[in-house]
Amino acid sequence: MFETLRLSDLGEGESAYVKEVSARPGMDRRLTDLGLVPGTQVTCVLQSPAGDPRAYWIRGALIALRGSDAGGVRVEAVPAGAAAL
Repeated sequence: MFETLRLSDLGEGESAYVKEVSARPGMDRRLTDLGLVPGTQVTCVLQSPAGDPRAYWIRGALIALRGSDAGGVRVEAVPAGAAAL
């Protein structure tokens, strides 16, 4: 069973699939434009020393997002040991 959480909850090296984007007005469109649409695989690849922002691998691009913005993206975690695409 897959676990549903926020994108901002992913730790370094963890992957998930986007389920829903429900950020504040304006930011939801920006996140969608960055490729965060349902079904997209996202991997957290780097976290700043303070923990915010984090860098995510999204559709072949490395994108930095603040936790407050990433918190509006619901994702389904890829279980540890499962093959990610």
